[in-house]
Amino acid sequence: MSDLLKNTDLLHTTKLGAERVKRNLGLETEDVVSWCAAQILREEALLERAGKNWYITAGHCRITVNAHSYTIITAHKLRPAL
Repeated sequence: MSDLLKNTDLLHTTKLGAERVKRNLGLETEDVVSWCAAQILREEALLERAGKNWYITAGHCRITVNAHSYTIITAHKLRPAL
């Protein structure tokens, strides 16, 4: 089990980070951290560690989390394959 999965309770974000995630994904929820944690914990989620960040691909999005502070940095919608 990865460090990220063991420490989902440490996930957090900044006010600007939450606004960025909501805008990029078109989310209605006010609890961006819980929403992201749920995506990270999905069985089909792919977790990759590259340098100082975790990159999580789950469902229709890719979430970026700092590996040391567990700060959710951003998230983007995935483009459909052609």
